[in-house]
Amino acid sequence: MNYQARRRLGCCVYLVFDGPEWALIDIGYQDTLEDIVGLIRQMDFRLADCKYLVATHADVDHVQGLKRAKEIMPQAKIVGHAQAGRLLEAGERIETYAEITAQGISIDLPAVKFDEFIDEGDVLKIGKRKLEVWHTPGHAPAQLSFRMGDLLLSGDNIYRDGGVGNIDAHHGSDLPAFLQSLERIRDSDVTWLLPSHGPIFRRDPKHIQKTIDRLESYLHLPDFGTCAVDWPLLDEWDSELEKGFDASKA
Repeated sequence: MNYQARRRLGCCVYLVFDGPEWALIDIGYQDTLEDIVGLIRQMDFRLADCKYLVATHADVDHVQGLKRAKEIMPQAKIVGHAQAGRLLEAGERIETYAEITAQGISIDLPAVKFDEFIDEGDVLKIGKRKLEVWHTPGHAPAQLSFRMGDLLLSGDNIYRDGGVGNIDAHHGSDLPAFLQSLERIRDSDVTWLLPSHGPIFRRDPKHIQKTIDRLESYLHLPDFGTCAVDWPLLDEWDSELEKGFDASKA
């Protein structure tokens, strides 16, 4: 829908259709919802034919408009991972990035209840099209990706510049899980990656490996705090404290 609008809409919102049935993968912010609905109408899709409103995960920039979208299209089923569903039904604000006090961020997040939970191995059918559900945690515990033929709607796993979705312990990020998700995408046979932010790009194992190598280094550095598994420098320091300072090795 970003390409249709010729501008950014908070996150990438994808419309998947076959015949009269269609679905939205993420919905974005509430203040862009009316624009998205207008574009859908301009393309002659009936709102009554929307089958699913899919949440790739529970981040506010992906789902703030979900409650209002359900009001506009009550027949559409809200679907996503159970963990995302629990956060959004409770109106949780920290893990969803709706509240980041240190940066003065406080975004309204209307509570909403999922109609169905989906997880690894499930398939969403839209007409004759099939979206195969991949659970790709790391950025967030509930992060889902969706394979459709040679396309992967890849969420916040990786972007064209090699960046990835935010890594933050308060958000539930998990670096080892992130690496496994990236390895899965690297080793898959999909051709195109359709991320949740930024442009579509061709899957390139070398490109993904550079990102994997960078994230692997974070496992052993304090850069992302408790997301790391260890910090070898402190073990070295323990040894130096025990033996005494040696200027020749500093």
